[in-house]
Amino acid sequence: MSKRANGEGSIDQRADGMWRARVFVYDTDGHRVRRTIYGKTREVVAAKLVELQSLTYKHIPAAPVKHTVRTFGEEWIRRLRDDEKRKPATVANYEWILSKYVYDVVGAVRITSLTPAHVRKVMNTTASLSRKRQDGTVAPLSARTVQLTRSVLRAMLAEAQRDELIHRNVAALVKGPTVTRVEVEPWTRQEVDAFLKVALRHRLGALFSVGVALGMRKGELLALHWSDIDMDGRTLRVSKTVQRLGSQGLVTGTPKTMRSRRTIPLPTQVVRSLVKHRKEQDKERAAAGVTWQDTGLVFASKSGGLLDPKHVNRILDSLAAEAGVRRIRFHDLRHTCATLLLGQGVAPRTVMEVLGHSQMSITTDLYGHVMPTTLRDAADAMDIALGTTPSDRRERA
Repeated sequence: MSKRANGEGSIDQRADGMWRARVFVYDTDGHRVRRTIYGKTREVVAAKLVELQSLTYKHIPAAPVKHTVRTFGEEWIRRLRDDEKRKPATVANYEWILSKYVYDVVGAVRITSLTPAHVRKVMNTTASLSRKRQDGTVAPLSARTVQLTRSVLRAMLAEAQRDELIHRNVAALVKGPTVTRVEVEPWTRQEVDAFLKVALRHRLGALFSVGVALGMRKGELLALHWSDIDMDGRTLRVSKTVQRLGSQGLVTGTPKTMRSRRTIPLPTQVVRSLVKHRKEQDKERAAAGVTWQDTGLVFASKSGGLLDPKHVNRILDSLAAEAGVRRIRFHDLRHTCATLLLGQGVAPRTVMEVLGHSQMSITTDLYGHVMPTTLRDAADAMDIALGTTPSDRRERA
């Protein structure tokens, strides 16, 4: 009988009847280590042995991995925090999703033992949870939350695959949930007029006026400084945003995309509301005296500090109720801005620049249903290009 080659592996049966194989494999540092595998039959062990030998021949690490989903997830989050290209808010969201929806379900599972069934269990468990709304009612978590949970787990496992700790990303093998886009229902022009008539009497009325007129995100508004506004040139520069980062609380950071950093021309009504707002803020500063925080914020607390986003939501709800208009989210002021501009015939590309969308498709996907006039104009323009007369169009109709 020929001698077995070095590293070829061996199979034998233990006294308790279990089959065992030993083979040398590579670890993640490129060192050869001995690995032992077990099975109830010789065939099972032989199949495992062949798989390990195949990886070894390709110099792919196959040494035992001790990481669980939780331990590797925590290491992954530490890496992301050290990555200057990663926004702190993004890392905080990843960490929150893993802690909230993943670790309790599969956190103790070895990362090499994770299967598509485990991923589906995470998704099903997340879908079975509920959340408490602002109005006190309870609702199930959305399909979007389930989708985000799967996406974060998939990103974490992709890192483990790059580290050659695992040989396939099981989260990529599982189909995510279908997310139905909820049609935007912003305020009408009449509702905006009714709301602003009430809101502009409030000390933060200008915040809502700017929110409707410019479609700025809440975080962008709360991070706005007077140095960002050129009253003479009638422009406003968006360069920062306020975010809540777990134990750190409210922090100021950069917008999520380059296009979010933008300069927007100011409508006359916005200039007037900002001028009035600054005069009122000067009175508050004088009344606060030495307790005033000189942050330079446009929309600040009564002591000059950062406003709590949740407090702003409560003010919006209160003012909407007083004005007798539908209750909407603060983000829907942004949608209201877009629909009003498109309704006035402003080009979608221009609306995209005002809102700071990163891609044109985001604008058209969100607001395509409110652009029938634009589409009709396109058809009429083609008629003109093809020489169709107005009478021809009337006869065809």
